[in-house]
Amino acid sequence: MEEATPKLDPMTETALRSLRDIAIPAPVSWMPHTWGWAVLALVLLVVLACIFLAWLRRHRANAYRREALAEMDRIDRLTRDPATRRQGMEELAIVLKRTALAGWGRPPVAALSGAAWVDFLGEDGKAETGKALAALLDDGEYRQPGDPGSAPAGEVDTLLAAARGWIEHHHVPA
Repeated sequence: MEEATPKLDPMTETALRSLRDIAIPAPVSWMPHTWGWAVLALVLLVVLACIFLAWLRRHRANAYRREALAEMDRIDRLTRDPATRRQGMEELAIVLKRTALAGWGRPPVAALSGAAWVDFLGEDGKAETGKALAALLDDGEYRQPGDPGSAPAGEVDTLLAAARGWIEHHHVPA
């Protein structure tokens, strides 16, 4: 037995025939709608590029410091052994001079020696750095070369710390 479908009135039939599928709006674009956002993005990109270039220039300018600090690690190992302590102390003076030459250039640094060299190293404003390095540069040359223990370990540690501090914190005028 079949069930008869009820006959719809003509208005309902017309309404059902005129139904359309749901209209879905177009997806929203991720692109900015105004020029202001594009300008802001461009300005931000330029600022980030300038910051990166300044960092790169500073990184390259301080390459001599990183090299000197790597040498300081090697010198630290040399000075731990009393047999090579004298060699380490001599190399420490060489590293300090090479670091100053790399930072300031040859004309102002190459001729410095004695008290003028000690004053130059003490110009960073730290009195203890100047005193410790003065001990290395003034007294170190008068120690006996054959005496491996001529510099006590505590004095060597102070000198290494002062030299490392000078290398890390000296200011080269532009």
